Amino acid sequence: MFAPAWSALCLLAGSVVGVGAIGLSEHPEIKAIPLRTHSLEAPYLDSDMQSRWWEFGGDTIIRTDKYVRLASDKPSRDGWIFSRVPLTATNWEILVEFKITGQGNLYGDGFAMWLTKQRASPGNVFGSTDKFEGLGVFFDTYKNNRPGTVFPYIMAMNGDGKTPYDKDNDGKANEIAGCSARGIRNAQIPTKARFTYFADKSLKLELQYKSEDEWTSCFEIENFKVPPVAYLGFSAETGELHDNHDIISVKTQNLYMRPGAGSSGSTGKTASSTTFGKNKDAAGGGSWMWFFLKFVFFGLAVTGAYVGFTVYRARQRDRF
Repeated sequence: MFAPAWSALCLLAGSVVGVGAIGLSEHPEIKAIPLRTHSLEAPYLDSDMQSRWWEFGGDTIIRTDKYVRLASDKPSRDGWIFSRVPLTATNWEILVEFKITGQGNLYGDGFAMWLTKQRASPGNVFGSTDKFEGLGVFFDTYKNNRPGTVFPYIMAMNGDGKTPYDKDNDGKANEIAGCSARGIRNAQIPTKARFTYFADKSLKLELQYKSEDEWTSCFEIENFKVPPVAYLGFSAETGELHDNHDIISVKTQNLYMRPGAGSSGSTGKTASSTTFGKNKDAAGGGSWMWFFLKFVFFGLAVTGAYVGFTVYRARQRDRF
């Protein structure tokens, strides 16, 4: 009688401690809340062959068990996908799994991720409109005119709504940060891009394309500001040269900082070494341990009372 009660108590206590550890052991100052409105995964469409949170257009092809293909491995294709509602989170993380695949040694042009005031506007900048207002990150696979730069190349541009994209020079006049990513095309592992943003403080991009769980820092921009109301989108285009440009999934999370926590920290080669200014004071861990001990003592007291009462009732029955 005592053993089942004690086993249940231990399981319950373990679950409470486990909840405290999930998502907080690596970055205990940050709480992440998934945003369904800005996340995308198979089958991508509902039973009516529509999407509640996303709008598609252009030459986009949706294969519900595999991908959203923005542009196919054919000449002169362009397509896009944009969120129906703006992303208003103050701090966020966007994890994008994608594929750029094709045949031959000549290929192009690339795809882009957008966080802009404009939405669902086709154009000549990787399949979306030029002179945008907000953030554009370009995964450029074809080199037009940038001597000394290794392609594929990834770069960020902060659009003001007036300045055109420097397409002839692969955005050289617009770049605020970027990195070369040779091997991102036809990669042998799932290719991923992880964007982390803290309002008016920093925007960081990390990439996975060399090996599983190995994250390479692409860039980190200090004092960066994304428009407070912006739509999340992706677009791609091909010209005479072409590739498949596929979005596999998008996972967006709203990040909440605990009171007194810092929002920036060191950036390492891999995600596991990335920190966000952990508090070295062990008070948090101590408080959890004290709570756990009190929980166990309370459980022991309740269990003991229950066992004592059961024994008392059994003796009463024996007496009468």
